[in-house]
Amino acid sequence: MTKKRSGKGKHIPQRTCVGCRQVLAKQEMTRIVATADGVRVDLTGKKNGRGAYLHNLKACWQKGINGSLSTSLRRELSSEDRERLLTFLEMLPK
Repeated sequence: MTKKRSGKGKHIPQRTCVGCRQVLAKQEMTRIVATADGVRVDLTGKKNGRGAYLHNLKACWQKGINGSLSTSLRRELSSEDRERLLTFLEMLPK
């Protein structure tokens, strides 16, 4: 037996920004994933590995890179990882 949704519409997945801890729709955020090759920005949202989400705001990315992101990904960010993330951060709006 399947449940019917009575008038609620389509389910929208929610995620928490590891920078500011605000909950938003998954598609409004960028996924960061820890892979065997290091920490990467996952624009598709489908790469394998432990993931965390950040707003597309520089303030959230700076907070994430400086602390909470490594906790969420359960791995320390290497200097290459930080450089890769900082490069992406430069393309974001304030």
